[in-house]
Amino acid sequence: MALTAETQAALTPEQVILRLKDGNQRFLNGTAVERDFLSQVRQTAGGQYPMAAILGCIDSRVPHEIVFDKGVGDVFSARVAGNFVNTDILGSLEFATAVAGSKVIVVLGHTECGAVKGACDNVELGNLTSTLANIAPAVYAVDDIAGPRTSSNSDFVQEVAHTNVELTVQNMVDRSPVIRRLVESGDLIVIGAMHDVATGEVTFFEDDMITAETIDS
Repeated sequence: MALTAETQAALTPEQVILRLKDGNQRFLNGTAVERDFLSQVRQTAGGQYPMAAILGCIDSRVPHEIVFDKGVGDVFSARVAGNFVNTDILGSLEFATAVAGSKVIVVLGHTECGAVKGACDNVELGNLTSTLANIAPAVYAVDDIAGPRTSSNSDFVQEVAHTNVELTVQNMVDRSPVIRRLVESGDLIVIGAMHDVATGEVTFFEDDMITAETIDS
């Protein structure tokens, strides 16, 4: 069954994170829930009540609904190369949470990210140049990995990808008073995660998630 206003309202942010984790585990186990997607299309035609909003990369190997074993109407999905935030994405996430009621925002990075590799190599190509510039702060922030600071260094690339997720989580709360207020009231959690493209496993960064208790710590 698709989520309704009542079932969405009954969920806490912590329960939503647990549902996402459980969904990823089912995906890994090959025990995904059987769904009638056309039925869910009909059920959601009059309104949508997703439990979470996921900001991820455009990478074709990280389909949000599939890796979290979710159906039509379960999650908002915002995607841009390098999973960063700008004004348009922040506005979209404000709609997803303040208007449509989602309880969690997940910033989902992934291993072997081409955008991160491009930022590490300072790639310049048309409009992609300005896109990759959004990842540059994460590149500059990583200073404790031995070896070359290029895409040839897999440890460096992975740490930049991880740092980019953490910075994006914080930027989201810093740049959006709407999202900040929802977190402060306990109605929203913003959390980072990393998807392993080799295994399909999603690891949540629970130590760094932003909640009402941690927002100013």
